[in-house]
Amino acid sequence: MTLMLFWRQPAPWRPLRDSEVASLQAEQLPGVYKEGRWTLQVLKWNQPPPSPTFLGTVLQTGKLDPHYPKVCGHRGNVLDVKWNPFNDFEIASCSEDATIKIWDIPKQLLAKNLTACKKELVGHARRVGLVEWHPTAASILFSSGYDYKVMVWNLDTKEAVIMSPVKTINCHQDVILSMSFNTNGSLLATACKDRKIRVLDPRAGAVLQEASYKGHRANKVLFLGNLKKLLSTGTSRWNNRQMALWDQDDLSVPLAEEDLDGSSGVLFPFYDSDTNMLYVVGKGDGNIRYYEVSTDKPHLNYLTEYRSYNPQKGIGVMPKRGLDVSSCEIFRFYKLITTKSLIEPISMIVPRRSESYQEDIYPPTAGAQPALTAQEWLSGMNKGPVLMSLRPGSELLSPQPLPPERPLSKPRAHTSPRLFNQTEKLASEDGRRPLSLLEERTPCWAAEHRLEEKKTWFTNGFDIFECPPPKTENELLQMFYRQQDEIRRLRELVTQREVQAKQLELEIKNLRMGSERL
Repeated sequence: MTLMLFWRQPAPWRPLRDSEVASLQAEQLPGVYKEGRWTLQVLKWNQPPPSPTFLGTVLQTGKLDPHYPKVCGHRGNVLDVKWNPFNDFEIASCSEDATIKIWDIPKQLLAKNLTACKKELVGHARRVGLVEWHPTAASILFSSGYDYKVMVWNLDTKEAVIMSPVKTINCHQDVILSMSFNTNGSLLATACKDRKIRVLDPRAGAVLQEASYKGHRANKVLFLGNLKKLLSTGTSRWNNRQMALWDQDDLSVPLAEEDLDGSSGVLFPFYDSDTNMLYVVGKGDGNIRYYEVSTDKPHLNYLTEYRSYNPQKGIGVMPKRGLDVSSCEIFRFYKLITTKSLIEPISMIVPRRSESYQEDIYPPTAGAQPALTAQEWLSGMNKGPVLMSLRPGSELLSPQPLPPERPLSKPRAHTSPRLFNQTEKLASEDGRRPLSLLEERTPCWAAEHRLEEKKTWFTNGFDIFECPPPKTENELLQMFYRQQDEIRRLRELVTQREVQAKQLELEIKNLRMGSERL
């Protein structure tokens, strides 16, 4: 008789992390978005990030009317949709009909189905699978199709139908599965079905680096911010799901590899460059793994994972401008759960006791203003993103073209001119406009005190004197939800203060009793 012994391999030892995000927790936000009929060809893994402007859709949870207006101008199934990072009212979509279309979304939301597009891009010979906006240049769009081509489009033209791209990249031998830009958009990384990862010059179309490592078959590739590294997800030679970390200047051998499990679903990575956090989501899984990325070995430091019994069919990510900084939220997912026909929001929160703004987890982040025009980028210029602060009360960059300057309105009869002078001066300081000579000579402590005093006139980033009254029911609901959040935070603050007051009363009582005994 032959006796076989099976030993369980111990889990690898992982050191305890001591960082700002080591205590990260995932929380399911209250409310879901429910609709009876999901079109799986559209709501798949190439999910667009939600737009922070359309808070009506984000805040109003519940069941969606099946007759709610839609964007339905393509003649085939829609394969990818992306919001313009510099205009919350513009989206790009691609379809099996081999076209890319640019849509203008009305500011008052849709009243009926939108079928007329703003621009149509015609150039691919087969269906178009991916679209990607340039991260720093306005009106530059990239697309990849099943004709193995990557096309660069300049939308800054008067033509409604653009028949030829400004550049066509023909270096791929099979279908492109993934595209990713570095921070300033000077490099483009692609993962192809021919099992190769390429780093390209997007303007010249030249291949700068190419990885044909046989031990890792990549499905998705992602630039990791300013770390000069790439992360790819795919499968190992033993068909285990695997992650690999690469040096963007040398793709011959990966810097690190990590096998996750033996499931068959594709892994999709999401990276937050502000906190160096990496989130890995598997198709058909119910969990979300998160890692902290560092320049030191082992590079990928596993923290923990969010577990759920509901498998995700698709997922979207809220941009940083739409996060709730008052609850220390640093990332938010929207899970598509087809088994229940709903979308579930998942919030990543770093728990903090202090109620003040947390500078360490909210550094200046990419805003909604382009750093370059289309012609500047095409001529060879490179610039990083225009940064903004997420601090409530600070001046936010507009996601849409700025209107022409208009003279300030006259003060109302019941408002003192001094109040308007304070508000106007606060806007200039927060907007980083050069201060006058008198303001430069003011002591720093006096300026800080005056700035804190002026910030009290702002609530959740809105000037209470300049915010116009709601004109539509949707705007009224948005204002209602903001007020409800403010009331909730104030109630929590009052409760905390009451607890502190009771503790102080007990301490005083104990001190008095101790003194009487003596």
